[in-house]
Amino acid sequence: MKPELGVCFYPEHWPEAQWAEDAARMRETGLSWVRIGEFAWSRIEAEPGKLTFDWLDRAIETLGAAGLKVVLGTPTATPPRWMIEKHPDMLAVDAQGNPRKFGSRRHYCFSHMGYREESARIARILGERYGKNPHVQAWQIDNEYACHETTLSYSRAAVEGFRDWLAQRYQSPEALNRAWGNVFWSMEYADFSEIDPPNLTVTEPNPSHVMAWRRYSSDAVVAYNAAQVGALRPLTNAPLIHNYMGRVLEFDHFDVGDDLDIASWDSYPIGFLSDRLSDSPEHKRRYLRQGDPDMQALHHDLYRAVGKGRWWVMEQQPGPVNWAPYNPAPLPGMARLWAWEAIAHGAEAVCYFRWRQAPFAQEQMHAGLLRPDSAPAPALGEAAQVAAEIEALPEIRPAKAPVAILFDYPSGWAWETQPQGADFDYFELMLEMYRGLRKLGLSIDILPVDADTSDYSLLLVPGLFELPDTIKAKLAARDGITLIGPRSGTRGAEFDIPVPLPPALPSVDATIALTESLPPSAPEPLAQGGAIIRWLERLEGTAEVVEETASGQPVMMRSGGLHYLAGWPDAQALARILSRACAELGIETRQMPEGLRLRDTEGYRFYINYAPEAVAFDGLDIPAAGVAWKEKQ
Repeated sequence: MKPELGVCFYPEHWPEAQWAEDAARMRETGLSWVRIGEFAWSRIEAEPGKLTFDWLDRAIETLGAAGLKVVLGTPTATPPRWMIEKHPDMLAVDAQGNPRKFGSRRHYCFSHMGYREESARIARILGERYGKNPHVQAWQIDNEYACHETTLSYSRAAVEGFRDWLAQRYQSPEALNRAWGNVFWSMEYADFSEIDPPNLTVTEPNPSHVMAWRRYSSDAVVAYNAAQVGALRPLTNAPLIHNYMGRVLEFDHFDVGDDLDIASWDSYPIGFLSDRLSDSPEHKRRYLRQGDPDMQALHHDLYRAVGKGRWWVMEQQPGPVNWAPYNPAPLPGMARLWAWEAIAHGAEAVCYFRWRQAPFAQEQMHAGLLRPDSAPAPALGEAAQVAAEIEALPEIRPAKAPVAILFDYPSGWAWETQPQGADFDYFELMLEMYRGLRKLGLSIDILPVDADTSDYSLLLVPGLFELPDTIKAKLAARDGITLIGPRSGTRGAEFDIPVPLPPALPSVDATIALTESLPPSAPEPLAQGGAIIRWLERLEGTAEVVEETASGQPVMMRSGGLHYLAGWPDAQALARILSRACAELGIETRQMPEGLRLRDTEGYRFYINYAPEAVAFDGLDIPAAGVAWKEKQ
């Protein structure tokens, strides 16, 4: 099956007389998919129980008659105003106790059972009407869980749900007190009804309490999503999808994905560079109009894992967005590059957001494929070019990468809960490890912690907060090289320091005797060049020393293929560590020109140039913001 292109469209925003022309232009551009409906609840149900489907029936028929396939969204990210009157306590509440008022979107609490039932109800109604409609060939459930910091809600519904979750997990207050170490600071509870969420405490709350709260809040997202899946699944054979976001770790996407058929995500490279990455000003200037060279690829590989091999880009940035601190236009060619990069990583579909720029409301500064006056915006021609290029190529099949990284959402919660260093960030550690591999010209697969890793000769396990004995044994039994750390296995499931002291890896005699976080002004030089930054663990033991500080302190120790890395290496040190491991395994590496990345599929090697200048490589001249490919020999 060839990859396809699509677009997000809002028929309720435009005169009905315009729909057929829009549909025809979409097909002329080479688009196949159209997502609609995810924000249209007030037009579907203007009053409780008063359903109006005639306009939506006609919109779906118009799109389908033009040969377009519809992704129909459940509209639950934007409950209408009457819903607040019906369920006044359904609003999410922030950590300061303030309700998140009506007037934009995502103004609900995942824990509110009344709203959860309303969401399942509208999903069921839509499924009953359109579940067998031949034009509706996929469903999107809700929209961008966690966007606008809405996973953690401190509402009364969440408090009650949390207490019930704790009672089921721990069975007794005494067991909870032991697990959390509540004897410290006299934090012991006599009854589950005494336990509140860990907000508004005078100083740092118990990290075990915070971790439990984060687990509960993630489970609430999973249960909310499952309610809509349960409503829709019996009514349609079309795949169920959710559109996740970039650098959002607030809930476990793998758990949500277990109930869905396809994972998708919303890719806004320039916006993400501006507001979600802490790279240097020089880096941000260089990639101002392209986005970070590795941010999108990391998410492509992550969501391929979340979707168990099936994934889309549901929203692809086509031009300036409206929500970042600054919103420059992409370099010419980037709308094409971003689509091809996703396809090279295995995307089944890439959908641009949006068809026509809205002339009203919050997103009127967000570019589309068309301007508000329906004239072509710059990305329209690039989308048409991608569609023509897809048609000219044979099928593109993803290939297994030689290297894998384990990704774990609870680890993100853990190190946000107790970072110890102001700049210790799980996502940034993952991105740096991923970036280091990509700079060596490697393709990478991202896997959940419980995945089978036996087919990968090199496996990276950075920052995995909990390493139970079962996982340690599985990692130790692997062939090849397994690089664990930094900070991996340094806490137990209840956020306690394990004894024997970590990392306590089978056959690796290495113990963390002391941990320190390093400010940017105080890197620790390494004997072989480069330095440790941000995080350094002092190791004791008799295992073979692979890397050490300039003063002779072990930083990486190994036994056979099992390695423990006790610090956060800078780019120079990381390149050496990864190159040495690949050389030992016979994995070919290449030093990539700045901004150029490779991705291998079964039949092709793709060259993706994020640099603002042309690059010559492998006999190819790749322009700025350019993509090229070769058949693999």
